[in-house]
Amino acid sequence: MSKAPIAIIGAGIAGLSAAEALQTAGEAVQLFDKSRGPGGRMSSKRSEAGSLDLGAQYFTARDRRFSETVQRWQAQGWVDSWSPNLYQARSGQLSPSTDEQVRWVGVPRMSAIARGLIGDTPATYACRITDVFRGEAFWTLVDADGTSHGPFSQVIIALPAPQASALLATAPKLAAVAASVPMEPTWSVAVAFASPLETRVEACFVQDDALDWLARHRSKPGRDDRLDTWVLHGTSAWSRQHLDLPKEAVIEQLVGAFAELIDCVVPETTFTLAHRWLYARPAQTHEWGALADADLGLYACGDWCLSGRVEGAWLSGQEAARRLLEQQQR
Repeated sequence: MSKAPIAIIGAGIAGLSAAEALQTAGEAVQLFDKSRGPGGRMSSKRSEAGSLDLGAQYFTARDRRFSETVQRWQAQGWVDSWSPNLYQARSGQLSPSTDEQVRWVGVPRMSAIARGLIGDTPATYACRITDVFRGEAFWTLVDADGTSHGPFSQVIIALPAPQASALLATAPKLAAVAASVPMEPTWSVAVAFASPLETRVEACFVQDDALDWLARHRSKPGRDDRLDTWVLHGTSAWSRQHLDLPKEAVIEQLVGAFAELIDCVVPETTFTLAHRWLYARPAQTHEWGALADADLGLYACGDWCLSGRVEGAWLSGQEAARRLLEQQQR
């Protein structure tokens, strides 16, 4: 085992995946995250309308290793498959989708996966790490309040590429690679109605200027929604164009687009909520797996290192852990 624990900055799926792999190998880890809990875009937000999945709406499993992991998660009761009445919309016209891809969601909320993965792993929340530096033998982290954390034997940075780049200054080549990755934003809106909308649509891929996706929250397994709540995602282009739009205006525009599209009467809303994901997804896929300066003991992982999907985040965390452990054995 390392003389000092390994620091993992970011408790999203990539960071949690790396933590699990390292702990399985007998390594001690310490997680840090600026949010109040784990999950990142797989977290769920508590609201007047219940717990809402405002980030990742579902995930798929194509890689054999991830598929086996998802089966294990299902056996543990963390996930279940989701087969909504899926539609597609083009030029304002709704039609049933022929997409038969198996989709998975956390139960009873998306954050169940992160909660299950983290278990009793030591974690420090509401802690934004702003600096990472190495002494003669160990790493020290400094947070936004100026508090130092350490010592750590090695560091894994599991953050969106722009945030990772800022913490990779000790390894300029890695920092440059992370800085070269453009990330796309997404405005997410939750809207609820007192009575269920009279539509068969439960999820829909949308191709228009504003909306990219919509989903009926109660159609997901394990949800027990008091209201008929829908989650709407803006397109990357629209979200980027309206990045600094007030939340009230974002809600008005996306709910308006939803009302025009959906095939039923849309009554007054009883609840609305907007959340801006500044780094929702990478603009393109890569095949790095993870970034590593093994001599320094500094690594970076995230969905941006691979596919941009939940699966990519998990695989990237596994790859960062693999490279670290491989270096340990030399």
